[in-house]
Amino acid sequence: MTSISTSKAEISYIQSGLLSTPPLRADGRGLHDFRTISLETGVAPLANGSAHLNIGKNPHDGGGGTEVLAAAKLEVENVDLGGGEGVDGGRIVCTVSCSPSAYPHLSAPALDDLQHDMSTLLHQTLAHPSLHPPNLGILTGKKSWLLNLDCVVLADAGNTYDALFMAARAALWDCKVPRTRAVEYKAAAAPGAQAVESGEMDVDHDAEAQQSGFDTRSIARAVDFELPDYWDEGKVLGGRERWPVCVTLNVPPGSKGPLVHYLDAIPQEEAATPLRLLLVFSFPPASSPNLQAMRVLGSGELESDQIRDFVANGEKHAHKIWDALNGKLKEEDHRRGQKARDRFARR
Repeated sequence: MTSISTSKAEISYIQSGLLSTPPLRADGRGLHDFRTISLETGVAPLANGSAHLNIGKNPHDGGGGTEVLAAAKLEVENVDLGGGEGVDGGRIVCTVSCSPSAYPHLSAPALDDLQHDMSTLLHQTLAHPSLHPPNLGILTGKKSWLLNLDCVVLADAGNTYDALFMAARAALWDCKVPRTRAVEYKAAAAPGAQAVESGEMDVDHDAEAQQSGFDTRSIARAVDFELPDYWDEGKVLGGRERWPVCVTLNVPPGSKGPLVHYLDAIPQEEAATPLRLLLVFSFPPASSPNLQAMRVLGSGELESDQIRDFVANGEKHAHKIWDALNGKLKEEDHRRGQKARDRFARR
C-alpha cells in the first residue's frame, strides 16, 4: 500500500517505463531485481526468537526502506479437552501491527482494517497444519506451548507483504523451544518398596500422615513439568526449514502477454500498479514445493492461463528469495553462536 500522493502524469510515466523495451524503473533495477535486504536475528532479548528486517535501506545514511520487526514468544497453555483454546500439541497465533507513522495518510479505522488483513493472511498461512512444528507439545492432554508471533510494520517503503513473511520466517527460524522434563507428584512408597523411577519427584510426607486412614495424598496424582537447568536456550522449532516466503507479482495495467510482471515495487510503482498477486511458497527438504497461499490485491482481472504462468514464475522467484534468506539466516546463526562462545570463554 502506497503512502504517497502520485499524480496522473507520474503514474502514466511509471507505467510506460515498466512496459517499454527494455523496461525502465526509477532506481535502475531490472523487473525481477530486489533492493538490498538487511537482516538481524536475536534483537528482542525477552522473546524466544526475533528478527529485524529491512528492504531498501539507504546505504549512505542507513535510513529508509520497508522495516519489519518480528518476535516469537512461547507461553504455557492448559489443554482443555472440553472446548478450551488450548490444543494438544500446541498452536500458533499470528498478529500484525502497523505503526501509525508508517501510514500517516490512513485513518484509524482504515489502519485497523489493514492490520486485520495482514494478520489474517499471516495467521491462516503459518498456522496451517502442514507447517505445524512437532515439538510444541509438553504433556499430552494437559499442557502445550502457545506460540505467539507478533510482527510490527515500522515503515512502509513498498513490498510490505514480502518483508512481512521474510521477517516472520526469520523469527520462527530463530525461535528456541525450552527443554522440559515431566515430573510426577505422589505419596512416597511404603517402607521396603522399590525406589521411584528417574524423573519422578516425591512430595514431603510424615510418618503419622502415612498411618492415617484419612490420608488423601495417596490417591491424588498431579502431573506437571519442569525446566532443566541447561546453558542453552532450548531446541529449534521442528521443521523450521518449511516456513514459507512470499513473492508479490506486480502486474502493470495494459500489459500484453501472460508473463509481464515485476518484483519489489517501491511506493510510486505500487500507486501505478493497482493489481498485485501474492504467492506464498514453502520448500520442504527432499520434497516438491508447496503453494501455501495465493491472494489477488487490487482491481483488475487475471485469466486462468495467466494465473498458471504467474504461479510457475512465482515459484522460481520465491525459490531465489528462499535461498538468499537461508544464507542470511545461517550467517546469523554462525555470528550469534560465535558471539556466545566468545562470551562463555571470557568467564
